[in-house]
Amino acid sequence: MRFPQHLANKTIAVSGLATGDNPQPGVPVIRSLREAGFTGRIVGFAYDSLEAGIYVDNLADDIFLMPYPSSGIDAFLARMQQIVAQAPIDIVIPTLDSELLTYIRLQSKLEALGIHTFLPTEDQFRLRDKTCLARCFDDEDIRVPHTLMLNEVGQLAREDIRYPVFVKGALYEAYRANTIAEAAALFHRISAKWGLPILVQEFVQGEEFNICCVGDGKGNLLGMVPQRKLIITDKGKGFGGVVVDNPQLNEFTRKVVASLRWRGPCELEVIQRADGVFFLIEMNPRFPAWVRLATGAGQNLPAMVACLALGEDVEPFTTCHAGTMFIRHSEDIIANIQTMGQLSTQYMLRKEKR
Repeated sequence: MRFPQHLANKTIAVSGLATGDNPQPGVPVIRSLREAGFTGRIVGFAYDSLEAGIYVDNLADDIFLMPYPSSGIDAFLARMQQIVAQAPIDIVIPTLDSELLTYIRLQSKLEALGIHTFLPTEDQFRLRDKTCLARCFDDEDIRVPHTLMLNEVGQLAREDIRYPVFVKGALYEAYRANTIAEAAALFHRISAKWGLPILVQEFVQGEEFNICCVGDGKGNLLGMVPQRKLIITDKGKGFGGVVVDNPQLNEFTRKVVASLRWRGPCELEVIQRADGVFFLIEMNPRFPAWVRLATGAGQNLPAMVACLALGEDVEPFTTCHAGTMFIRHSEDIIANIQTMGQLSTQYMLRKEKR
């Protein structure tokens, strides 16, 4: 889709500018907006002055450092008030799990500042949480692997845990464990980094798919692009993938979005067992880092979400180009350390208007 000309002077803020072996979605979201013909101002929200996307040429026009979500809602809102006093913002597309609940709870106060979003409700957000997902679907066609929430490493010896399993953090990281000893090591490793609880999920053997989609909040899909991973890192992250045409997978995705009446972007992680049965492994409540593949396949979902945030009517995407693929690569970004120093001391980088 092309960005509407009457919105060309708007300002869009996007978070999640880190790249590397576990990239955040902000950079591909911004590139998708530009590829849709958006000519307005783009603001990057960063949590660390070393997020690589800060220093990419022709990406964000302004950069503002944000307080970490753990700082609390009051600190976040105060920072937003400071920012809009210097650079008014029309739309925010948050891309990190850890910040979404803050944005959801502050939607009305953000709107009072002139900032619009297109996000799920708090109830929807909590239903798709890894700790709740296994018990939130009434539709018997939507299966979720048996999942347990553990707070003590000794619970790994429970009789209802059959190895191999996946050991997961509540927000980030997931690894396969073939034995109790491997699971215990992962329990300590993940909890030291992300805290408790730790999730242990039944291992489902089959073909893995990831689906990037946008729901309208009424049970309808506005866009959907499924991909199969071609290159996987040691952290299980996809560094290459290809768009697939699987009508049964598409129907499964529609059922999940309809059941939750999901509003906004999301990513489904799905496994199709050898007998054809689908299992919903996770539902991430934001764009994935591979969202630019959806743009390349004919569905510019970030541009759609920006329009929806402003109440624009949009036509649902009905097709995507199967066979479109992506391969991620790394590159060295050259910048002056004074730029980082300015950001670290002034908490912002302002650039001349394009």
